[in-house]
Amino acid sequence: MLLLLIYVVVSIAALAYGGPDQLIENSDDVLSVLGTEVFGSPLDKILIIAVLTSAAASTQTTILPTARTSLSMARWGAMPAALGRVHPRFRTPHVSTLLMGTLSIIWYVGLTLVSENILYDSIAALGLMIAFYYGLTGFACTIYFRHRLTSSVKDFVLIGVLPSLGGAILAGVFVKSCIDLAKPENSESGDSWLGLGPPLVIGVGLLLVGVALMLAWGRGRGRAFFSRRAETA
Repeated sequence: MLLLLIYVVVSIAALAYGGPDQLIENSDDVLSVLGTEVFGSPLDKILIIAVLTSAAASTQTTILPTARTSLSMARWGAMPAALGRVHPRFRTPHVSTLLMGTLSIIWYVGLTLVSENILYDSIAALGLMIAFYYGLTGFACTIYFRHRLTSSVKDFVLIGVLPSLGGAILAGVFVKSCIDLAKPENSESGDSWLGLGPPLVIGVGLLLVGVALMLAWGRGRGRAFFSRRAETA
């Protein structure tokens, strides 16, 4: 809520000061223009430093969530056990962190070398996967703890209503995004892959790869995890 409040205040202030025309004309670098006009030099450099540090910090969001997700999954047996190792000194999932960081670098550099437009299309495809697994998590919460739904009003709301509502909303976002991204003209590159927009092909393609890996692991060393039953109490 605090982050949302900051965004709203900054957006309103920027519109009030420069007007929509200035923001549109400088859409690639709004903060730099506003910083120079509001603070002057050299104080405007502070704003540039803030943006740079924010950009550097945002790169960590590519690694940290995936590293900790794979740590949790590995500890439960849903992924190879090596990903669940924790560094004895730094107390961080070092194997998962290094692997996810390496994969992120390979993905970013590889797509950048091919085409920056494809890189932007892959970012658009990321939204599909986020809506998919967060929505699935909401439904899974309700299904897994379904025997507790009638325990109390609190459990019914927090375990049943809210997660299912969130899952339904994200399911709607997923379907709407698939419809929009299926049109090649809505992609950054404007290209057509298999008659569809590249973001949809990338997003659905990676989801199918994930399903294939899940099935392969579930039939092998991960059989114990995928054969677990939900709690009945």
